[in-house]
Amino acid sequence: MAKLVTIFGGSGFVGRQVARLMAKEGWRVRIAVRRPDEALFTRTYGAVGQVVPVLCNIRDEMSVRAALSGADAAVNCVNILTPQGKSSFKAVFEDGAQNIARLSAEMGVRRLVHISGLGIDVDSDSKYIASKSRGEAAVLAARPDAVVLRPSVIFGADDNFYNRFAGMTRMGPMMPIVGARTRMQPVHVEDVAQAAVLGATGAAAPGIYELGGPEVLTMRQIVDQVLTSVSRRKLVVGLPFPVARLAATALGVVQFVTGGLFTSPLSRDQLALLRTDNVVSPDARGFAELGIQPTAAGAVLDSYLWRFRPSGQYEAIKDSAKNLREH
Repeated sequence: MAKLVTIFGGSGFVGRQVARLMAKEGWRVRIAVRRPDEALFTRTYGAVGQVVPVLCNIRDEMSVRAALSGADAAVNCVNILTPQGKSSFKAVFEDGAQNIARLSAEMGVRRLVHISGLGIDVDSDSKYIASKSRGEAAVLAARPDAVVLRPSVIFGADDNFYNRFAGMTRMGPMMPIVGARTRMQPVHVEDVAQAAVLGATGAAAPGIYELGGPEVLTMRQIVDQVLTSVSRRKLVVGLPFPVARLAATALGVVQFVTGGLFTSPLSRDQLALLRTDNVVSPDARGFAELGIQPTAAGAVLDSYLWRFRPSGQYEAIKDSAKNLREH
């Protein structure tokens, strides 16, 4: 019988790419999510019955135990950008990750892949990063043999990064950005997924891998990439951090007063993230050790940002038509 992998958060941005690749490798795939009825689309990644979504809440030990039953490998792809209800950073990044690691060891699951993030620092001003740091430490304490992946900001067709900037190009003549000089190393979602597959199948040695794309870009350069891809011109204005902090505080108050009906596009925690460069350490293991050639953002942006162009998919046709002569 084919081996079984349990992917926690397997219907999410990264998780579904891991699921697709694991199914392609011939593994049986169990998608452990809180709402399996919303993950039914993952069943099309393999043959009939090969990919199965199941109910799991990583905050609940019995739920995690059931999801890991009979598994040969596990991949933790669960991520949240902002706390919601009981899904706090601590509950997800620390308690949930610890449940998965501890129980996988206890139940004899041979391999564990944990997706963390670059810039791990338990003393970080960002609650997101500090919590992820504690969660990663808990995972390694329970599973010293785990493969831990620390990607920089991840891009791809459904990302919440390049798509957000592209959406901003539709609003007004200016684009305000925070941390214009902050450096990042955008990494393609499929490259991260391939690294996770190598860890789950045993092709990657245990340890920590920092994953960054082939280019180190400032936030300003990233915004310029977006503007070029969507064929728009905007006045890009860098907001000083003190001004951005006041704006984030005000927007947070509006979000609280409206009961979440208005979602703030910028939080104080995100501001803390933007104060620090998000690039791979010079001496870290990464894609080279995994035998993966990372994809540059510029190579794929046009394939999914075209919908933000003034004429959408017809932008190129209209540009070409301008060169036609009238007869």
